[in-house]
Amino acid sequence: MRENKIYGLLGKNIDYSFSKNFFSKKFKNENINCKYLNFDIQNISEFKSVISDKNISGLNVTIPYKEDVIKYIDKISSDAKSIGAVNTIKISNEKLTGYNTDHIGFSKSIEKIDGFKNIESALILGSGGASKAVQFALEKMNIKYTVVSRSNSTECINYDQVSEKIIKNHKLIINCTPLGTFPDVERFPEIEYRFLSSFNILYDLVYNPEQSSFLIKGLKAGCEIKNGLEMLEIQAIESWKIWNS
Repeated sequence: MRENKIYGLLGKNIDYSFSKNFFSKKFKNENINCKYLNFDIQNISEFKSVISDKNISGLNVTIPYKEDVIKYIDKISSDAKSIGAVNTIKISNEKLTGYNTDHIGFSKSIEKIDGFKNIESALILGSGGASKAVQFALEKMNIKYTVVSRSNSTECINYDQVSEKIIKNHKLIINCTPLGTFPDVERFPEIEYRFLSSFNILYDLVYNPEQSSFLIKGLKAGCEIKNGLEMLEIQAIESWKIWNS
C-alpha cells in the first residue's frame, strides 16, 4: 500500500467538483492509501497557507486560479508555459512544478466526436485559462479558431460580434466559460442560438449538469453535442501520471 499522501483541488466555490469524487473512488478501488481534498479559497493569496501542509504531494487547479497560481510556482512545463495556465501542480522536496493536462483531455475527447474529421474551424467562447488550453490543443490539431470574450482585445471578438455568418463558418463551438455550471444551471453564453443548425457541433467544458443550457439549445437546433466529463477524466488520469512520475 502506498504512503498516505494528500492530493487536492484548488479553486473557488468547488463543492460541485468532479475531482474529489473521481480520485476518492480511484484511491478506494485501487487500495491507494492517499486522500484527496478540496482547497476552496476566496483569493489566490491564500495559496501559501494551503501548501504549508508538507503532506500535500500534488494539486489540481480550477477556475479562477489557473493563471494566477503561476507566480507561486518554482518551475513550469513547456506546454503550461506556452498555454499560460496551470491545472496540475507536482510538489516534491518543497518545490512546485506546474503542468497543463487540460489540452490533453480536450484533444483526446474531441477526437472521439463523430464529425471530428470535418472540423476546420472553431469558435471558442471565453478567454480564460481553460480557453488557452483549448486554443493550444486546436493549434496542435491544425484547426483554426476565433476567440469570443467580454474583454476588449485585439486577439478576440466580442459577443455582440458573433453574427450568423460567424456561426455558420465555425463548425465547432466550444464553451470555455463556467456559465451554466451547477447551481446556476439556467445561465449560458450570450450568442444567437437561432443561427445554429445541424452543421454545428457544440462542446461544453461544463459537465454538471450533464446537459447544460448551452448544450440543450444545441440539441434543439439539431447539433451534435458533448460535455466536458470525458475531458476531465482524461486530464485527471494525466495528472495522476505526473504526480507519480
